[in-house]
Amino acid sequence: MEGEESASSFPMGETAQERGLSHVPECYKIPRSERPSLDPEIANVPVVNLAGLNDPTERSATIKDIKNACCGNGFFQIINHGIAQSVLDGALSTAFGFFNLPAEEKVKLMSNDVHKPVRYGTSLKDGVDKIQFWRVFLKHYAHPLKDWVEQWPSNPPDYREKMGEFCVQVRKLAIELMGAITESLGIGPTYLRDKMEDGMQVMAVNCYPPCPQPDLALGLPPHSDYSCFTIVLHSSSGLEIFDCEDHKWRLVPELQGALQVHVSDHVEVLSNGMYKSLVHRVTLNRQSTRISIASLHSLGMDEKMETAKELVDEHHPKGYKESSFRDFLEFLSNNDLAEGSFIKTLKIP
Repeated sequence: MEGEESASSFPMGETAQERGLSHVPECYKIPRSERPSLDPEIANVPVVNLAGLNDPTERSATIKDIKNACCGNGFFQIINHGIAQSVLDGALSTAFGFFNLPAEEKVKLMSNDVHKPVRYGTSLKDGVDKIQFWRVFLKHYAHPLKDWVEQWPSNPPDYREKMGEFCVQVRKLAIELMGAITESLGIGPTYLRDKMEDGMQVMAVNCYPPCPQPDLALGLPPHSDYSCFTIVLHSSSGLEIFDCEDHKWRLVPELQGALQVHVSDHVEVLSNGMYKSLVHRVTLNRQSTRISIASLHSLGMDEKMETAKELVDEHHPKGYKESSFRDFLEFLSNNDLAEGSFIKTLKIP
């Protein structure tokens, strides 16, 4: 039909979302049964006050709150997390600054190679996705910061400083949080500390421009994250989480100053399925650009995550194969994330 462009019409750097088209092209439209509501139900999500981790009289109650959230949908918001609002605001503002740069500046970092430590891209895998998604992104490794920061964008001029400060602080928080998660599993707060200290931190800085028909497309399809867990800072609402009990999508409400925590595939493996990897998607809006900064934390590139032996017995046989971050990259190279699930490949029948 006239006016209906094919997916091949939208190469990297010239996608519908980057060009600000006034309609959603056919190659972005998701199946009717999977389309989001413009008036979604609001999720009732746990809020965990992390100040309790440093209070001997409150720690056990806080650990229990984390356990309950991880046993549920694998999602919670955290307050009193120790990162100043000025650091959060600085990271968001420099991210907006990057995506507002002229296209010729951003395309210098453009790549479809999932193994590259710094890359700009669109959708999921440009030119490969059967359905394209209404986002642009910048992904970069962040630990050790000194090894990677010189490869980050030099524009905006404050990007490395402001994003770097956020990365350092959120990683410190992540190590503390992993201790709380392993403690909540009954295997102790130091169970993975050394491996997390030496582990990977990957930043996914996502931009979701205004969409003229937000009921027809998605920013990201339903998926879970490959890491141990993801800590997310965002500028406005748009994240929807899947409620496993009643099989409904619900919008995560705004909570000023809070960060979001997604339980991810490797914590599901570690816990032998006691904790479930969060299935989530990103919806769009007509009015404004939304930014989310996701800090994904995992073990080292080739360090295999395996189920804790303490959580395996005759009543709870081992349910997952071990895997590494590199294994996930290989999966991503060979599969359409909108159709495949990494965690499913790890489950032992």
